[in-house]
Amino acid sequence: MPRINLLPWREGQRRERKLAFLVALGVAVLAAMVTTFAAYLLFDSTIAGQQRRNQTLRTQIKMLDKQIEEINSLETEKQKFIARMEIIEKLQRSRPGIVHVFDEIVKTLPDGVYLTGVQQVSAGASKRLKFDGVAQSSTRVSSFMRNIDASEWLRNPELQVVQTSKGPGSSFTLTADEVTTSAPEENKPQAPAKGKTRKASLGDAGVQR
Repeated sequence: MPRINLLPWREGQRRERKLAFLVALGVAVLAAMVTTFAAYLLFDSTIAGQQRRNQTLRTQIKMLDKQIEEINSLETEKQKFIARMEIIEKLQRSRPGIVHVFDEIVKTLPDGVYLTGVQQVSAGASKRLKFDGVAQSSTRVSSFMRNIDASEWLRNPELQVVQTSKGPGSSFTLTADEVTTSAPEENKPQAPAKGKTRKASLGDAGVQR
């Protein structure tokens, strides 16, 4: 009976299988490397795109911040301009009032009273005038206060100081409120009732310019 030696054939078959396995393993490794590289490129491209978008956003934010600063600066300039306009309008409104006040001061001065100084003092929201002067007698000072109380541009006289000197008269200091042109409607004098003097009606309410 003849014998067949199968060892060389089996050895060759094992070598072929080993070679096929190595080839398949190499292909798998190569495919994995290609896939990894492609994924890396994809992620790198995505990150680069996001970074570009972030840079664009930062640039836009800087531009917007600069525009906001310019707007705030313009708003500040606007407020300053409005404040200057209000001051100018206030001065323009008060300019004729000063003329009337000084004219009224001359009218309220009785004979025998001489002013040595007129000063505007701070009295809250109202304008208050301080009068320094010399009068021949206290009766003249009282007459001056009554004239102020009956004035259309002055009101609320208050005597501060009266000093009798060795000279021909007595020095005095008194204050009075100035009636502004922006006085409310309630400051207008009411029509005097019968039997009441002009002083009484003007003492109840100030007179608007």
